[in-house]
Amino acid sequence: MAKKILCFDFGNSRLKCALMSGASVQEEHFLDGTPEQVAALLDQLKPDRTILSSVTNYDPAIDSQLEAYGHFCKIGPDTKFPIHVPSGQEKTVGADRWAMLMAARAQFAGQHNLIIGLGSCITFNFLDKFDNFLGGSISPGLMMRLKSLKDYTAGLPLIKPDWNFPLIGYDTRTNILSGVILGMAAEIDGIIDLYKAKYSKLNIIITGGDIHFFVPHLKNTLISDPHLIYKGLYQISQSVC
Repeated sequence: MAKKILCFDFGNSRLKCALMSGASVQEEHFLDGTPEQVAALLDQLKPDRTILSSVTNYDPAIDSQLEAYGHFCKIGPDTKFPIHVPSGQEKTVGADRWAMLMAARAQFAGQHNLIIGLGSCITFNFLDKFDNFLGGSISPGLMMRLKSLKDYTAGLPLIKPDWNFPLIGYDTRTNILSGVILGMAAEIDGIIDLYKAKYSKLNIIITGGDIHFFVPHLKNTLISDPHLIYKGLYQISQSVC
């Protein structure tokens, strides 16, 4: 029987976890960041191991709790991965990016992979077929752009994201959705096209909490996987920790 791994992904926008059996997500939970909730999940799910990836601050009591439970791995700057960073900047790569890279490496070994994360930021992450993470790019994500319109103007409101809107906006809400989401979609497609011009064969994988707002508006053929980080954390728990 496959071991049950409880994978914690603490991002800037959401704290969440998933119970993995093998490389498959069995169930996902969104967290409030309290040790009490984590304790209840451990008691309910009874995982064989736990692993945590974080790019944000959280209650340090959770680390102590997971360590006491046993078989705990936390991704940090000194974690050693079977991926080379030619720039020598291994310690600056975020835990979430490592998880995405490890998932792509496991699924598409020996191939070029462009992994796009749509969360608080848009990250482009290029892993070549020789297991070199060459880097990529980072730009503001969806909520960051929507909030900036409210914060840096006198009259524009904060608009709730929605994938369904017209090209030609007919009011303030649809003007903002068209401008922000179609603008981001054009940005994503444009950067993909630049990679495709440089590398004739590559997998394009897209993940993150905001993917459902963009996939309907992207023209490139993509592999959409909302659970990519969990799958990467599972791989790390098996081969690195």
